[in-house]
Amino acid sequence: TGILAGISHHKAGNVDFRRGGRDLRVAMVLASCSIVGILVAVSAALNIPNLVLRLYIGFLVLSMGIIILVMRGRSGRFSWKKLVGLGLLASFNKGISGGGYGPVVTCGQVISGIEGKRAVAITSLAEGLTCAVGVLAFGLMSGWPQSTLAVPLVTGAVLSVPLSVWSVKRIKVKSLTIAIGTLTVVLGVVTVLKAVLG
Repeated sequence: TGILAGISHHKAGNVDFRRGGRDLRVAMVLASCSIVGILVAVSAALNIPNLVLRLYIGFLVLSMGIIILVMRGRSGRFSWKKLVGLGLLASFNKGISGGGYGPVVTCGQVISGIEGKRAVAITSLAEGLTCAVGVLAFGLMSGWPQSTLAVPLVTGAVLSVPLSVWSVKRIKVKSLTIAIGTLTVVLGVVTVLKAVLG
């Protein structure tokens, strides 16, 4: 789904994934970091209590959303080193909890000076590649458990791609940045409350 979304964002003009372009290089750097982050996270996830994982992800996502809202209208300086750190952190989150990748990577890019539309598209492509690594790692380490949820989840996600791409294309950059920050804060609060309240 992530790879399909990335291709669709490229075709819609939300991002430029042409060979040699910065957007594609950013996505590949983020995805490459996933290999290290996911492998470390998968082994850790099997030994960390679920409550600790959920609280960690919730507070991390919440803080990223707050940073975006505080910094709106300003952008940080782009840095490949920041991107590598962002990719490692986000893929670690993905590996230990199955979540937290999208909000962290999207917010991290916006904070690093990447326009919101490009950040959403780059995250889609990088997350698709990250998920592939995660599924392979979990399968190899846990004996390929059966999951009947995978097919309906993937089907629903694929069906949502055209609407999400169209929405990102239509929303103004400033509004999209505020929406990303606000939704990330809400997601962080909900994650923390669900972890605490059980």
